[in-house]
Amino acid sequence: MESDSLCAQEVWQIRLMQKEWLATIRGSALFFVVFCTCFSTARVLSAATQGEELYQANCSLCHHPQRIGKTASALLPSLIKNFSDKDLAGIIKNGLPATQMPPFSHLSDENINRIVAFLRKPMAVTWKEDDIKESLEITDGNAKPVKIHDIKNLTAVVERGNNKVWVMEGDSILDKFDFGNIHGGLKFTPDAKKFFIPARDGWVGIYDADRGFYGRIRVCVNLRNISLSRDGSRLFAACLLPESIVVIDVESIKKDSAPVVKVIPVKGKINAIYELHSRDEAIFTFRDKPLLGIINAKSFSINYIKLRSPFDDFFIDPLDSYVIGGSRNGKLLQVYSIKDRKKIFEYPIESMPHLFSAAFWYDKGSFYFATAHIGKTYLSIWKMYDWAFLRKVDVGGSGFFVRTNSNNPYLWVDNGSDELVLIDKRDLSQKKIVPVKGKKMLHTEISGDGDTAYLSIYENDGSLIVYDALTLKELRRFPASLPVGKYNFVNKSRRYDPVQLGGEVFRQKCWGCHHPTHEAFGPSFRWIYENRNENIIRSYISHPHATYEALGYAKTSMPKITIGAEEMEFLLSFIKESAIAKNN
Repeated sequence: MESDSLCAQEVWQIRLMQKEWLATIRGSALFFVVFCTCFSTARVLSAATQGEELYQANCSLCHHPQRIGKTASALLPSLIKNFSDKDLAGIIKNGLPATQMPPFSHLSDENINRIVAFLRKPMAVTWKEDDIKESLEITDGNAKPVKIHDIKNLTAVVERGNNKVWVMEGDSILDKFDFGNIHGGLKFTPDAKKFFIPARDGWVGIYDADRGFYGRIRVCVNLRNISLSRDGSRLFAACLLPESIVVIDVESIKKDSAPVVKVIPVKGKINAIYELHSRDEAIFTFRDKPLLGIINAKSFSINYIKLRSPFDDFFIDPLDSYVIGGSRNGKLLQVYSIKDRKKIFEYPIESMPHLFSAAFWYDKGSFYFATAHIGKTYLSIWKMYDWAFLRKVDVGGSGFFVRTNSNNPYLWVDNGSDELVLIDKRDLSQKKIVPVKGKKMLHTEISGDGDTAYLSIYENDGSLIVYDALTLKELRRFPASLPVGKYNFVNKSRRYDPVQLGGEVFRQKCWGCHHPTHEAFGPSFRWIYENRNENIIRSYISHPHATYEALGYAKTSMPKITIGAEEMEFLLSFIKESAIAKNN
């Protein structure tokens, strides 16, 4: 029994020793894990710290100490997310040809990787009113003013490959200046004497026909687009970083004085902001929230309309009554009444429409719009006001833009290839032109009078081609590297949208007896507007036989014209414009 007890005790001691040994080993392992984790974290922190030091020494002069961009672009995680670490390291090491980004080949691969690691590090972005004011840069501009014969034909062209903007009229280049990273449409003041150029990195350039390009101001770090109030007195900038709407008093942008600035914080990623031409409001939507915002251009108060889904793209109808929108992931085209703050129409679609580049026109009593769809080879055709989907028109490829002008019979469509597709607005028949075989044709713009068309051959060794928009014959060709957006004053000023449609109503219903500025069988529209108030004009158009005696006429030869409510509003816009038009 005693020997059995000794054996049991020995076994117990052995087991106790084993337990202590295992605890020691486990503790050592835990220590090893903790030590390695801490050591690894320390190495990461050290790499990040070294990366920041390297960035400040080599990159901050151009890209800003806070990585928000200075003379070069911002380098924030959200803005470089589409670049791999390998891509970024290659750019740092080898530079970017044809840009101001030099190679940093003297840095070791390890140090370049440390900079890349630092660029991935999240950081809070601020850009306040004082930053905006202090960013203003004013120069003397050009000594010689640009001579423009017809301001309505003023057209700006963006040459992306060379970071230039051209100022054109007809087939002549009047001026060129440097401005890069342009994103979104240029905006003209109501008199077309100035226009503003938005850049993705938040800079807004300022051009004046009398001074040339004479300054810029940085409104934010990452800009979506800009808009001007209807009187041109305020510039609105839709900003993604920081999330805000920045308002600048245009007249306060003067040499040696800080501009008047207001920053309105918003919660969400703004998709775009566009002005109304009929009242002091602007409209914006979010890409990540189902809300439509209406901002008062005087008080800056904001009211919201709740949407069924976010609008990634939208346009405002020419009467400022409706917002037509669609979303990237949605399956509906939707129409909301601005006045009633509610949806009035929706229709299922297969792909997001590119709505702000839609084109609209009038024919035989109805109004229409056409839009391309992302990834689809067709345009969709819709009726406005008595809202309805009509049909799809296959154009042979996936394009982006549909352009027209009230004085031109065609929809000008790109289809992602070397073809220009021309669609007759009356019967939707097609014809195709190949401006340059094998080279991509992109984006057409029409002059304000409808006579001239500008086409981009979107290649590094591309060109800008000027066509007679009626005969379809080439007039001139200018070498250009990646020419992209072209912006005509009339086509890019929303106040001309109803005027253009009113011109189409005039040509179909009034042309036989009236001329806009000269007396014909009947008085000119200029005379009518200068001598009659709008209520009398409405009454005489709708009920001439009940109105002529009130005007002191013994009789009337004016026939009764069947005219709808929208036709009347558009026609009145055209009559009013005729009163201030040049004699022609």
